Amino acid sequence: MAGRVEGKVAFITGAARGQGRSHALRLAQEGADIIAIDVCRRVPYEVSAAATEEDLAETERQVKGLGRRIVAKQADVRDFDAVKAAVEEGVSILGRLDIVSANAGVVGTPTTTESLPEDEWRTMIDINLTGVWHTVKAAIPSLKNAGRGGSIILTSSVAGLRGYANMAHYVSAKHGVVGLTRTLAMELAADSIRVNSLHPTQVNTDMIHNQPIYDLFAGKQGATKAEFAAASSRLQMLPVPWVEPVDISNALLFLASDEARYITGAALAIDAGSSLL
Repeated sequence: MAGRVEGKVAFITGAARGQGRSHALRLAQEGADIIAIDVCRRVPYEVSAAATEEDLAETERQVKGLGRRIVAKQADVRDFDAVKAAVEEGVSILGRLDIVSANAGVVGTPTTTESLPEDEWRTMIDINLTGVWHTVKAAIPSLKNAGRGGSIILTSSVAGLRGYANMAHYVSAKHGVVGLTRTLAMELAADSIRVNSLHPTQVNTDMIHNQPIYDLFAGKQGATKAEFAAASSRLQMLPVPWVEPVDISNALLFLASDEARYITGAALAIDAGSSLL
């Protein structure tokens, strides 16, 4: 049987590891070729460890191991020209573009709004909101010119549906992604390009497994992973502390496939019920 996205090409940002790598592999398993970018260096104020060039190379290796083609480039979503060049090179090699996953993002450093440095606010908005805009702005011409429609999936967060104390910069950026999603859905509908947002709860990646995030959720300094897990579990309706990257990738696959051909402007929560609490 043909895969659910057989013969299509997906552009994925933040693809070196975590959710981005998971998205690349899940789409490749279902027949897609991949254009992958990642900054592959440390971002100021980010509490999780930086992805590396070796991480991106590993994503490339694994996609090829699935028998699919991949064009992998180091690029920063804050740099529109770099993102645009990566898309254009990928399309020239792979021949088309059908799916866009604006996944790249950072969690920043937990802090009160009054203590948040100006530069950290700007860094967060530049990556988690402007970087998403750059991604779609770079990809839309290829989608439109092909005349085949397409699917754009923007990664927001459960923090795009509710507030979290001490995360004003992150919450604001992720709420902004929802507004961008709805506007793009309206603008691109006539071209049969669907635009939806994903809203994960905590995902089992390096982004949540670090001391500042443990301390934030547990409400104490020096919190252990077990204490974080217990506190995180209380924020979900289902009895789990976090979900796995593939859970988000399966949702992305659905939105990218023809199974979701009439879904646009939607905010899909993969949050174990967190947004209802």
